[in-house]
Amino acid sequence: MLSAKLVLFIALSITGCIYLVAFIRAFGSAGSSKDPARRAPTFLELVIGFVTNFFDTLGIGSFAPTTSIFKLRGLVPDECIPGTLNIGHTPPTIVQAFVFIAIVQVDMTTLILLIAAAVSGAWLGAGIVASWPRRRVQIGMGLALLTAAALFLMTNLGLLPPGGNTLDLSGPRLVTGVTVNFILGALMTLGIGLYGPCMILVSLLGMNPTAAFPIMMGSCAFLMPAASLRFFRHQSFSLRPALGLALGGIPAVLIAAFIVKALPLTAVRWLVMVVVVYAAIAMLRSGLEERRGS
Repeated sequence: MLSAKLVLFIALSITGCIYLVAFIRAFGSAGSSKDPARRAPTFLELVIGFVTNFFDTLGIGSFAPTTSIFKLRGLVPDECIPGTLNIGHTPPTIVQAFVFIAIVQVDMTTLILLIAAAVSGAWLGAGIVASWPRRRVQIGMGLALLTAAALFLMTNLGLLPPGGNTLDLSGPRLVTGVTVNFILGALMTLGIGLYGPCMILVSLLGMNPTAAFPIMMGSCAFLMPAASLRFFRHQSFSLRPALGLALGGIPAVLIAAFIVKALPLTAVRWLVMVVVVYAAIAMLRSGLEERRGS
């Protein structure tokens, strides 16, 4: 009889294949070979994918830094950033999920139910966000970036709950975990990364904070392909930057997980927080200017 972990790995592989087919179709329908969308990613786009996914594997998160870089460098239209994030970071996140589900122990029933909740939330959220006008996306992502900055600040100041020692949830705590992870899955499609909120969630529920890694990585690895399918359908993404995130991110995950393993990240969080706040202000300002012009 197959173990629950093996079944999860099989399901993750199937999900990855479905995503890959959708990505190849999107690449094939991008236009002629001279279309900029079909060119190889630039060196900068590959570096963005490498750096953001490297620190994502170590616990910083990838969505807020990537959003900030895209906004400040003008690499992706604002309304296409949520789709580009979800589509581009999916392959590295799937690799992360295989690694952390394999090496970090957590109750499989808890893990599977929380993953299913996040996927359901992402499917709902992506269908809504993908059809939003530019101004609403700008304001929503500006607020998402400010939320991420607040989480970085809480982490550096030691304000997050310490957590407990359990590796499973049951009864009301399980119901609470499933409900909140559904909401987090929906919010992630807008650009609010799952790492910080998930760490707070599992800690408040009395779980060991290390359990956040397989829960967060597993949730993202399943919900991001689901969300990506909605963004593919609405064509609400930028293909070449997404490809840069994917190709640059996969080797970064492996290096961070198996070679580097850990780094003192406090200084990095302070730097990212400053950049994220600046990008949030720029995003909100763009949204307000868009409103005046309409």
